[in-house]
Amino acid sequence: MTELTRPDGTVIHYEVTGSGYPILALAPGDATSGIGQWLGGPIHPVDAFGSEFRVIVMDQRYAGNSRAPLTPFSYAQALGDQLAVLDTEAIPNAHLFCANIGCSYALRLLYEAPARITAAVLLDPVGVDESNTMDTFYNLFTETIRVARADGLSGVVAAAMDNPSFTANPAGGPWAQRLHDELSFRDTLLSLGRETYVALIVDFRDGIWPWQQTCFSVNDVALTRINAPMLVLPGSDEFHPPSVARKICADAPNAQCLDVEGHSNASLKAIQQFLADHTV
Repeated sequence: MTELTRPDGTVIHYEVTGSGYPILALAPGDATSGIGQWLGGPIHPVDAFGSEFRVIVMDQRYAGNSRAPLTPFSYAQALGDQLAVLDTEAIPNAHLFCANIGCSYALRLLYEAPARITAAVLLDPVGVDESNTMDTFYNLFTETIRVARADGLSGVVAAAMDNPSFTANPAGGPWAQRLHDELSFRDTLLSLGRETYVALIVDFRDGIWPWQQTCFSVNDVALTRINAPMLVLPGSDEFHPPSVARKICADAPNAQCLDVEGHSNASLKAIQQFLADHTV
């Protein structure tokens, strides 16, 4: 287990496999984007690239074995966490491989730290367009708020103890894994008070899903200023509309869409070739 501690006390867990040019993999999973979310997906970065590349997978600060304080979600903080992983591993430049919410993380990295990223693969980017609404994403927190108001913070803790996966059991909130694992953290949460917790959840929700911002982590103007090579594989559901991927490809100068039916062996080979072509 490899960990680093951030200035606010957050502990970030990450794992490194293989050797060669580095790939930082940013997982799906919305608020719980972490290493375990790659399991069962169409492309596992370690399995797909570990024989040719040095693959770094990480639990974002609210996921898996990472541990974050009771603070709202922030893409700026997430950016700092990701760069801290690269810095700790003495990696000046890396490729990105990301899926779902990981694509939003990637776009922020590409915009804010362009010198650190050589190329990026975006699989099923999350976003809002004319085919969905902000409620598509806000509704992910409806049960979180309902349980806190109906059952109090003891109900939140009970939900986290029953199932600490926020994706599967949003009643436990985005800190469910830490609540499940740490008695002292349960006491910290219980000391907040119900309405303070609910306000914190609303701020968390609005941080991860900023209002009417297509890709959430950056605005539409920023997309036009991302110059790194990108290979984008469109999604196919209300959380990952294909038009969001196509907007990225239309707006970013060096982005290209790979329109394939599902994520087949052909798409994996295209991704491997893309990464090989941009390895320095």
